[in-house]
Amino acid sequence: MIELKNIRKTFRVAKRNAGLKAAAKALFRKEYTEIHALQDVSFKINDGEMIGYIGPNGAGKSSTIKIMSGVLTPDSGECLINGRVPWKERAAHVQEIGVVFGQRSQLWWDVPVIDSFELIRDIYRVPEEKYRKNLEDLTELLDIGEIVKTPARQLSLGQRMRCEIAASLLHDPRILFLDEPTIGLDAVSKIAVRDFVKTINREKGTTVILTTHDMQDIEALTERILLIGKGKILLDGSLEQLKSRKSTHRTLTVDYVGERLPLLPEMQVKKDLDGHAEIVLDTEKLSISDAIAHISAAAEVKDISVAGENIDDLVVSLYKEFAL
Repeated sequence: MIELKNIRKTFRVAKRNAGLKAAAKALFRKEYTEIHALQDVSFKINDGEMIGYIGPNGAGKSSTIKIMSGVLTPDSGECLINGRVPWKERAAHVQEIGVVFGQRSQLWWDVPVIDSFELIRDIYRVPEEKYRKNLEDLTELLDIGEIVKTPARQLSLGQRMRCEIAASLLHDPRILFLDEPTIGLDAVSKIAVRDFVKTINREKGTTVILTTHDMQDIEALTERILLIGKGKILLDGSLEQLKSRKSTHRTLTVDYVGERLPLLPEMQVKKDLDGHAEIVLDTEKLSISDAIAHISAAAEVKDISVAGENIDDLVVSLYKEFAL
């Protein structure tokens, strides 16, 4: 169980104007600005949940992850993870968490990956039998049997990320923090990472907190969304609730016999070619059933499909709603 109550964190950042004169002045009198990274952040995450923690750059995502990892101490508020306060009981806490940062590495650059794994085993004091079993399982699931013999600097980004994920799970953590785990990966590598995360969640009940700007990762992996903006939790709900809350627009794709379709005023044409049309509806103004009935009466329909707004459009609309 993860529980945060009224977490606040403020940073003092030095600032000065450009130029030699401003630099000399800053030697004697520095000016600071305060950045309120987190303001009364509160939420609960149950064991085995997969959470999408989203928000624009500078919203407070990384600060929250660092507090939950024990790296940062908040100015005020409470954080309890599996009965522990992360920054007060850090040695015991890190035994139960794994962290993957898409833009940082925990692998030693010039040595084979397996040597990094051995060192990580010693750092976490993983028993030999447990380490061998976990290494065997992770090697098979992530398909890194040959890759681990290669120095990290010689790996492609996709290969390295698979090794990073394996490294974070060698000690069998109960909680996995993923910060942009698929950044820069090709489609095949992204699917492999997503499938693996779903597997460990299903088979081991690992709690997963995913922070990313890739909304396809969110849609593929998570069922619950936490939206943070300007240091505050703005939305907490399921992906389906988000879709039903924001999406009143539907796109009808119609293949038909004949020339152009006669459309109602409530129908917005996205694409209109002879025999094929894409029409956008606002379901608050015209129901889908009424739209389909009108189209069917006006032309011989060969095929028709209905689709809602994609996840990227939904998130963009949320950002606009909350002025993020």
